Amino acid sequence: MRKLIVLISIMIVMIASSAIAAESEHTGGSLKSWIYQIINFAVLVFILVKFLGKPMKNYFAQRKELIEKSISESQQAKELAQKALQEVEEKLKLKDKEVQDILDTAKKIGEQEKAQIIQDSEKLKEKILEQAKTNIEFEVKMAKDALRLEAVELAIQLSEQKLKEKITPEEQEKLLQESIKIIEERKN
Repeated sequence: MRKLIVLISIMIVMIASSAIAAESEHTGGSLKSWIYQIINFAVLVFILVKFLGKPMKNYFAQRKELIEKSISESQQAKELAQKALQEVEEKLKLKDKEVQDILDTAKKIGEQEKAQIIQDSEKLKEKILEQAKTNIEFEVKMAKDALRLEAVELAIQLSEQKLKEKITPEEQEKLLQESIKIIEERKN
């Protein structure tokens, strides 16, 4: 603070001395006027220091305090911002981990579902094959039965034809009577 006052005083002296020098060129200046001006200047400086010294000192002290307080608050804000940044970065890391966990879980579930679908399709394939096999066997059996029936009918027709050729009408009548007799016995 004193340095500021001294600096202001030096500036005022320089301004005053240049003004005095300019006046003395025009007026020729005497030593008496020089002394009067220096005393006048000293009184002015004394009055300025006396009355403005303390308020200026207070002003600059308050200004210094305000600047220091602003710097302190800025540092605190910077620390808080860095803390917040760290928290956000940690949360982002956690979110990245959560996203990765979700992706891993989804992948695992997808693989399980894929395996289940493959297993179900294998079971369905086996069931379809078994059903096709059963259908084929049934169709083969039906075809065999139809062939047997046809073979039996053909055999009967051939037998009838041969019998007709070999059997006489008397033998036919006799066989007819025996067949009727057998049928009647079965009914009873």
